[in-house]
Amino acid sequence: NSEDVRCKCICPPYKDHSGHIYNKNVSQKDCDCLHVVEPMPVPGPDVEAYCLRCECKYEERSSVTIKVSCVILI
Repeated sequence: NSEDVRCKCICPPYKDHSGHIYNKNVSQKDCDCLHVVEPMPVPGPDVEAYCLRCECKYEERSSVTIKVSCVILI
């Protein structure tokens, strides 16, 4: 399922832009600031510096396992 994978980028404050968390369903190879952060909050020359500050992590989960666990628990 496309909901079972995501890339999460946590970007701290940069100059006059506040920090923000970005989530997007992308493949593991595309899990970086340039593919996930949309719209880019900084102008062209600052994109590289902004992206270097962001921490991006690829996350997977099994919704079937979660549902089965909930049914067993209930």
